[in-house]
Amino acid sequence: MDTEASQIRNGESAIEYGQSIIREEIAALSQVAQLLDQSFADAVNTILSLPPGSRIVVSGMGKAGFVAQKISATLSSIGFPSFFLHPAEAVHGDLGRFTKNDLALLLSNSGETSELVRLLPTLKERGSHIIAITSANTSTLGKHSDIVIQTGILLEAGPLGLAPTTSTTVMMALGDALAMTLVKKRGFTREEFAAFHPGGDLGRSLMLVSDIMRTGDSCCVVHETLETKQALRMITETKGRPGAASIVDSSGAIVGVFTDGNLRRCLENDSGFLQKPIGSVGSRAPITITAERLAYEAARVIQERKIDQLIVVDAENKPIGLIDIQDLLSHGMIRPGR
Repeated sequence: MDTEASQIRNGESAIEYGQSIIREEIAALSQVAQLLDQSFADAVNTILSLPPGSRIVVSGMGKAGFVAQKISATLSSIGFPSFFLHPAEAVHGDLGRFTKNDLALLLSNSGETSELVRLLPTLKERGSHIIAITSANTSTLGKHSDIVIQTGILLEAGPLGLAPTTSTTVMMALGDALAMTLVKKRGFTREEFAAFHPGGDLGRSLMLVSDIMRTGDSCCVVHETLETKQALRMITETKGRPGAASIVDSSGAIVGVFTDGNLRRCLENDSGFLQKPIGSVGSRAPITITAERLAYEAARVIQERKIDQLIVVDAENKPIGLIDIQDLLSHGMIRPGR
């Protein structure tokens, strides 16, 4: 034992042993991938066919319970209402949260977890669908579930082979496989996903240009023949004072842009610019973006081109909005100072 302990204290031996644990878990994942059969497809189809208002109630005890919480959170994040039910609390009143249309997803490596087994009679009585993720369909949980996703007999990684390691890794992977298959089968869109992730980096990464662009009376559009003095008045009176105007031709298509930068250059080089058409003093062929692009793409363009405004156009190249650098700053997509 002392020799083993001294070896594990050695940096190289610790790394090698850690690698062996990871390899054991990889082998277990490969095993369960091979075991995946029609029961997995049945589980997917059962969830997809649940009546409106149904929820997926995920439960597990101990370490499997923590995995169940993660699976439940993932399902909710992709539009399948779900909550975690602690099996020990369930038999002390929390089963009242369960409705007849809800589906139970129960996790137990052995399939004999007493706290879960005690839930089965009530779930059966209510006629709820029961899907189990467990080692074998011959276990108590397996025998009384409608669908069993089998993991096979798994040896826990580590010197004692007792702490849940391999089994929880496999359960987590199966939960991810189930969730992502549901996403693919249901045709879950990026826009739907964004709706469930409005906060933090994930929410920001999924926001579209259309989500943050200025439109209507917050977006100044002027005809190219309009006198610059009048155009400046319109820019000043525009809600939010974007400091820019889209310049369009007679068809309404964008042909230029006038910004604070153009104004500074005119003040320095052209004393008579106020009486000239705005189209003759603005920048021609402005940089544009479409509304369905990701807002982060707009941020990248603004940073790379070193501009403060970006015109949003439709399929006919007509301006429908504007993104100001301040809009990106307020959403945390650009840091101050760029």
